[in-house]
Amino acid sequence: MAPSASFGPDLRLLFVTRAARMASYGFLSVVLVLYLAGLGFSQARIGLLLTLTLVGDTLISLWITLHADRLGRKRMLVVGAALMVGAGLPFALSGDFTVLVLAATLGVISPSGHEVGPFLALEQAALSQVLPGERRTGVFAWYHLTGSFATALGALAGGWTAQVLQGHGLAPVSSYRVLVVAYAAVGLILAALFLRLSPAVEAPPATGAPAPRWGLHGSKGVVLRLSALFALDAFAGGFVIQSLVAYWFHVRFGVAPGALGSIFFAANLLAGLSSLYAVKLAGRIGLIRTMVVTHIPSNVLLILVPLMPNLPLAVAMLLLRFSISQMDVPTRQAYTMAVVAPDERSAAAGITGIARTTGAALSPVLAGAMLALPALASLPFFLAGGLKILYDLLLYRSFKASEIGGAERPEDR
Repeated sequence: MAPSASFGPDLRLLFVTRAARMASYGFLSVVLVLYLAGLGFSQARIGLLLTLTLVGDTLISLWITLHADRLGRKRMLVVGAALMVGAGLPFALSGDFTVLVLAATLGVISPSGHEVGPFLALEQAALSQVLPGERRTGVFAWYHLTGSFATALGALAGGWTAQVLQGHGLAPVSSYRVLVVAYAAVGLILAALFLRLSPAVEAPPATGAPAPRWGLHGSKGVVLRLSALFALDAFAGGFVIQSLVAYWFHVRFGVAPGALGSIFFAANLLAGLSSLYAVKLAGRIGLIRTMVVTHIPSNVLLILVPLMPNLPLAVAMLLLRFSISQMDVPTRQAYTMAVVAPDERSAAAGITGIARTTGAALSPVLAGAMLALPALASLPFFLAGGLKILYDLLLYRSFKASEIGGAERPEDR
């Protein structure tokens, strides 16, 4: 069921900010590596820059999410939007590697087409604050669907905008720069939207006891175990972030920007629809089992992508993979929110999110070095698929005894 208007303007506003942000991530991810290559950077330097981007996002997001419940979720969301502007403008205005490293490290920019920065953790906590527990998995699925559709449309718009601009005589680098400027503009729009959130999204007031240092009390053990596993999954995913996969298709098959946009439009569309299937499946077999039984086949398909002899078959494997690859996302989010107390949600979402960003930050620099060598250009797909399957097996082994049904209230546990 779609989120109801009865949940109020905050929920609708958070869906709008999710859509705007993910659209900007989508159009940037298709052209970012092409833009950096056009500026003259080597694959190794590009990989290093992407890694530093994610490292900076990790450190900044960790501080923001650990302090958000005390300083205000709304205020910290506005700060995150300002950091998008702080990254986008230097990328658009400078071709100096040092400047871009500083902007990437201190600002918020997404090379993957997926969430970076503090937004997801704070929006999850805010959504959980204004939702009844039994509706959480369903609304998280629609929230994820909204992001996937927006990413898909952003990828389509970004790829074809660049190609149309080039068709009208604009140099490739200049066409990509237009999209980087648009990314910074979205940051300004988000800041204005976040300012409209009501006090209802904030954490409940403290009950007298001093807040724990890391924002966690009884759930610290389970959150740290989940974080370690999520970091492994994200480390694997960092080998195949969307901008690197787009670059791989461009080099391997000569795919133009417009066609790349179309490929990732379809991929993200399928990924978004898969999150809806996850809700029914989780209600039948539980959240943990849903994560595992859908994730393993998707990673087998990921391994098959570079083994295909031509573009149509490679795209087919990629699209099949995306059609089931994201079914673990709303279930993972709902499980994390269900096993912690309400006053731990920002911290739990933040710590698990930071673990994912940290894991993802380590692998692009390795993937960039592999892409520079034709003999190793397909290795990132194999590493990503294999490590993700290992994550699935470890997750099931660790948490099968604490399974939660997809519609169960956390207060019933």
